Amino acid sequence: MTQSVPDIVVRRLPVYLQALLHIAETGQSTISSRELGKRLGASPAQIRKDLSYFGEFGRPGLGYDVGYLIRTLERILQLDQDWQVIIVGAGALGHALANYPGFGANRFHIVAVFDNDPARIGTTIGDLVIRSVDQLAQVACESRIDIAILAVPARAAQAVTDQVIACNVRAILNYAPITLTTPPGVHVTYIDPIARLQTMTYYL
Repeated sequence: MTQSVPDIVVRRLPVYLQALLHIAETGQSTISSRELGKRLGASPAQIRKDLSYFGEFGRPGLGYDVGYLIRTLERILQLDQDWQVIIVGAGALGHALANYPGFGANRFHIVAVFDNDPARIGTTIGDLVIRSVDQLAQVACESRIDIAILAVPARAAQAVTDQVIACNVRAILNYAPITLTTPPGVHVTYIDPIARLQTMTYYL
């Protein structure tokens, strides 16, 4: 992926990939940008333009080879390899994330969970023993963690972020309702359910 690719295009690629995977499950081997756009509520022109950042994949009059486009999108998104993930925060949200089978099925492997509550430390989530947050820096540095998921209160999020960044973690998925301060080269994605609901109520 080149630096000239807009972030909004990158964020649409997983949506295309998921649609194509569902299409492949039906046995369909080719699809046009028009049909794909109809399934996604997107214009064919948008789909063609988004994909054109990475090459030419369609064949005039035939459309896209579904299997080939799936493999290509997986390569572009680097989903053809395994990723080491930690979760910081073992409350209700952290438990739900650690137990979600979709991570492993998509090559995102939860390798450690951390918390600062003595009542939780030492207990298990599935096969994982919850560790003290005091061990976070050591584990993150020694285990070459790729991604950190933050399921902590807003007041703790920046301190946790600083620790994982110091250990060369360059991707953070943040559920805390706070904007993090990070250096260049660190990618942060925010998921704030309350903010999303507040956006939805505008339209009701």
